[in-house]
Order: sequence, then structure tokens, then C-alpha cells
Amino acid sequence: MKIPKGALVAVVDGEKIVLFENTGQQDVQLTAKPTPAIEDRASGAAGRISSEANPDNDTQAEDGFAMGVADVLNNMVLTNKVEHLLVIAAPKTLGQLRKGWHKETEARLVGEIAKDLTGHSTDQIAAAIEKA
Repeated sequence: MKIPKGALVAVVDGEKIVLFENTGQQDVQLTAKPTPAIEDRASGAAGRISSEANPDNDTQAEDGFAMGVADVLNNMVLTNKVEHLLVIAAPKTLGQLRKGWHKETEARLVGEIAKDLTGHSTDQIAAAIEKA
């Protein structure tokens, strides 16, 4: 997958977010960015249903974290801090993130990769992007 120079790459799972900026012209070259503070929501967004009929506390915490991540990324997009966004997330987390996207965030998405890469090196993440 080719992503534009300057694109924000968000790597997310149910507990952690890591942000990178693509600084490469032709190849994907990732530069780490500061990790934003994520406001956990105990049971996800208001008016939203958790991903399971009877979620346990861990599931609720993960869903709430995903909604907090969606809020932060939406804010970054709406304040014009992000022009292009690539999201790499564990499949379940990606599903929760999609529920929280603002229309403008959806419009600026250049791709989604349903894979848990939060514990991987920058080189492994860049390789996964290029293979996608």
C-alpha cells in the first residue's frame, strides 16, 4: 500500500495507541510521534452498545478505549492536524473505531489494516503497510 508523505499512521489495540508520521517519499518510512492522552470510557460511547451482548469488564474497557481513540483522531482531523490517516488495528478494535468515526475522519482515511501490530517494531509495521 502506498501512503502519502505526511500521513498519520495510528497503530491501535484495545489498550494501546502508537502514532507515526510517514516521512518517506517513495517507500514507507515511519517516524514516531508523541502518544496522545486517551480518555477511557468505561462502557464505550454514550448510546453505543458494546461489542458483546454481555460484555465483561475487559471487553468494556477495550471498547471504551477504542471510542476514546476515535475521539482523539476525530479531533485531530477536525482541527486540520491530519490530512491523511492510515489505521492499523486489531480486528475487534477496528470495528469499534469505525463506529466512532466522524464523516470527515472517514473521508481522510487512506486505508485500514485489520491486524494487531502494537507490539511490533517500526520496520515490521512499515513492511506490513507496504505488503497491504
